[in-house]
Formats: sequence, structure tokens, C-alpha cells
Amino acid sequence: MASTEPSPEIRQNNFEQGVAITLHLWPALTLAVQNNWGDGDAADKRDWLAGVIVDMFPSFIDLAKKPTTTTTATSTSATPAATKSQSAAAAAVPEEPELEEIETTLLQVMLDEFDVNVDDDTGFETAEQVMRVRAQCAKGNFEEVNKLRTRWEAGKGKKIVMQQAADPDQDTDWESADEDDEDGDSDIDMDEAPALAKAPKEKEEPEVDEDGFTKVSRKKR
Repeated sequence: MASTEPSPEIRQNNFEQGVAITLHLWPALTLAVQNNWGDGDAADKRDWLAGVIVDMFPSFIDLAKKPTTTTTATSTSATPAATKSQSAAAAAVPEEPELEEIETTLLQVMLDEFDVNVDDDTGFETAEQVMRVRAQCAKGNFEEVNKLRTRWEAGKGKKIVMQQAADPDQDTDWESADEDDEDGDSDIDMDEAPALAKAPKEKEEPEVDEDGFTKVSRKKR
């Protein structure tokens, strides 16, 4: 018996979860949320950013409703009103964004909403992860999303610590520190995204550049 293809709803749900978990696994964003950088409500802003990234892509549900171009008698005999309605529906579906657009959006939101200038490669790597999740979900393959869930589960109860080098020309490393996570919840959806870590009791002192933005220095590759 042939396997059943996942429905557009299942693909969309997995894609949204994949984006949410990807952002929770981004160390720069996690650090910003832990320290509540920006104007406050950092956790809510992270959830909002997940929605922004998801909305940059056409919904799999909308794509399933998009009419296909055929030359059958049925399609050629369609009324002008029906044809116009189909054209309008097709035009309403956004195009797939490029990798650079995703990276630019991530970095711009970090700067605008969290006052963090991410100048390492993690913004690009996060955008790449989003694109991988998208490509697999489009094929009905959720292997990448499942891997992200496993990574997030393994990281619950840890916080991100930015280790500042004594020499400003040296790189900054990310480290994880274990914390008790009494409120951890393994259920993941876009309305209540997974909590990767609790906020630390004391705010880390970030490095601030001459323009007043918090700087996340480049890691060694």
C-alpha cells in the first residue's frame, strides 16, 4: 500500500514549529531574551519574530489551493469570473524568499528590537537552518524538524553565557550552563514556543559599541 502524503496542514505546522525551535536555538537571540535586552518583552519579541519569518513564506495550505495551469476542456470552459477569481488567488500567494532575505530580516530585527549587532556567522547559519526546514517540509519530510526537537529537548535547563575575551581583538565564545528547569514544557507550537532557558538572576554586562548597540563578537570557525 502506498504511503499517504502529509497534508498541507501537517506540513505547515511542522514548518512553523521548525522555525520557532530554530530561533530558540540561536545563541545570540537566546542571550538577548535571557537578559531582556531591548525595550523589554524579549520573549514575546522572539515569538513575534518566528511569525515574521513564517509569513515570509507562502503557506503550504495556500499553495495547495493554488490553481494549476492546464489545457483541459474543463479549464478552458471556465467562466471569466471563475478565471479572474483563480488569478487573484494565485497572485495572493507570496513568492519563496531567498536565503539572504531571511538573514537580513533576522539581523535587522536583532538590531532594531534587541539593540544587538550580530556580526558573527550565526545569523546566516540560522537562516540556512530555516531554509533546510522549509525544503524538507515541502517534500513531506520532517527529519530536520525532529532533529531540532531533539536538540531543544537536550538543551532545556541550560542558559547561554557569553564569555568575553580580555583582548577585544579576540573572539567571543558561547557556553552553556546547567540550570534547573521546573517549568519546562515539551509541547511546541507557535502560540507558546518552547522555552530554551530561564532568564539569569543577574544581568550579564554586554559589550556596547560607540553607537550604543550591544555587540556579539565573531566566533572562531
